[in-house]
Amino acid sequence: MRIAIVGTGAMGSVYAALLADAGNEVWAVDTWAEHIDAIRERGLRVSGASGDRVVRMPAATDPRDAGQVDLVVIATKAGDVEDAARSAAPLLGPETVVLPIQNGLGSVERVVAALGEEPVAVGVAGGFGASIEAPGHVHHNGMELLRLGERAGPVSERIERVADVWRGAGFTVATFDDVNKLVWEKLICNVAFSAVCALTGMSIGDVLDDPAAWSVAAGCAQEAYDVGWAHGVRPGFDDPVAYVHAFGTRIPGARPSMLQDVVARRRTEVAVISGAIGPRARAVGLRAPVCETVTALVQALEAGYDR
Repeated sequence: MRIAIVGTGAMGSVYAALLADAGNEVWAVDTWAEHIDAIRERGLRVSGASGDRVVRMPAATDPRDAGQVDLVVIATKAGDVEDAARSAAPLLGPETVVLPIQNGLGSVERVVAALGEEPVAVGVAGGFGASIEAPGHVHHNGMELLRLGERAGPVSERIERVADVWRGAGFTVATFDDVNKLVWEKLICNVAFSAVCALTGMSIGDVLDDPAAWSVAAGCAQEAYDVGWAHGVRPGFDDPVAYVHAFGTRIPGARPSMLQDVVARRRTEVAVISGAIGPRARAVGLRAPVCETVTALVQALEAGYDR
């Protein structure tokens, strides 16, 4: 399959390397020229849970270099997804599937606004704990599950075809009819750990081991679960605190991307993760004080970058 990974940061680089190593024609597309140059010159190294390998593949800063492909994976941060989707238009043919895989809420809708409804499916990745070690080198702590589905309706033939390609590259993949449930299951985990790690500098395992930090993380998870339930979301678990604890124990060394962003003094995705809970709580007459507090504190950190 011809595939373009648009956004080869930490997660996108894992996708690109493993899919290419499995024999697919994969293009790495990113605006970070230093990373793209390293991939062109030395290949893309991925280390961690999937082993340690260097994979050669074409790489570009301009998506037009790749031409039309069968699958476009948009793996940018949520704040960059609109620009990425617009830039991906030259990659689309009549049968191309576009698969946004972002944290938080709202990215799929922004991709649809840019590219139309027909090509867009939904991907939800969890349990990877990926980070960029250096230009051309990505590391990941886990490789738990990739969930795929259509935006509405049952699993389609094209979703199963895409899922088989990912499975052939070593990913554990499940397809689902109710993608909204999948988005919220991932969101609850991100809400639990991302802001807390960003504020404390702790890894996920450190948060689990620290009673004070864990109490905040657990409070965030419970609020997100309650808000989702009030909006008609029915996750596949009854105890969100136990669920996120079990999730965290599988990738204890992971440092969420929000923590990595704060360390690098970059803008975070907090608005679409814990920051998405407060407004949705108020819309159904609930409150989410823990999520709102950690969101405000992360935003205060961001505001202090320039001071």
